[in-house]
Amino acid sequence: MQDELTEQVRRMALGLKVVGLMNTQFAIKGEDVYVLEVNPRASRTVPFVSKVIGLPLAKIGARCMAGVSLESMQLRKPVRPDYYGVKEAVFPFAKFQGVDPILGPEMKSTGEVMGVGRSFAEAFAKSQLGAGVRLPARGKAFVSVREIDKRPDLVKVAARLVELGFEVLATRGTAAFLKEQGVVDLTVVNKVTEGRPHIVDMIKNDEINFIVNTVEGKQATSDSFTIRREALMHKVGYTTTIAGALATVQALDHLGFENVYSLQDLHAESLERGNP
Repeated sequence: MQDELTEQVRRMALGLKVVGLMNTQFAIKGEDVYVLEVNPRASRTVPFVSKVIGLPLAKIGARCMAGVSLESMQLRKPVRPDYYGVKEAVFPFAKFQGVDPILGPEMKSTGEVMGVGRSFAEAFAKSQLGAGVRLPARGKAFVSVREIDKRPDLVKVAARLVELGFEVLATRGTAAFLKEQGVVDLTVVNKVTEGRPHIVDMIKNDEINFIVNTVEGKQATSDSFTIRREALMHKVGYTTTIAGALATVQALDHLGFENVYSLQDLHAESLERGNP
């Protein structure tokens, strides 16, 4: 997938005759890669990638624009670190009353943080810490997803939460699916529209420690607004995508980590392996 995207962007760059840095926006669905736009400018991702790989990409791009070749700068092959860097967006939702924290195509972040680790899970856990996201080590986890997300990845998330010692709660439809798939150690909880006590009551009572909630359609999004808003106000960790839930349950293994890495040391390791 990565090689395919790189080749696709390279061909577009050659067609546009762009020299220097480009900002590429793309979407991935399954095995299909869609390039949305390519802008002849740098983006906020450039300093992040520069820090991860140890190369001053802005300087390199400017020199390319001035006619200096990559070969003359001793940049003959790509850098492939044996560690991971995760960039996490920081959102200001808690500062604005009545704002729904569900994500969409609009730009809503006010900045980014970076997590570095020997594994993706470790790097993701550190990025969440940097962004001020509270990841729970135990407690009650609430799961409620749209129909399209009732698939094997959801089963992995729920099963892993059970393995980690969480008490898993789910709405009736989600609970029925999970039980059919063999995840039977869970409790059914009411939606807001099904009467009290319901999930929002539990969040307000500080009984919920983690939330996986995906929605589809205008009505469902509106109905679940109070879940997301109360989770935000009570500082409950939550995710509105299955991909985010999978990353989070991996990161839970790295809570309380003690490994602190120096970027200079990591860059030195790359030089020792022969990276530019």
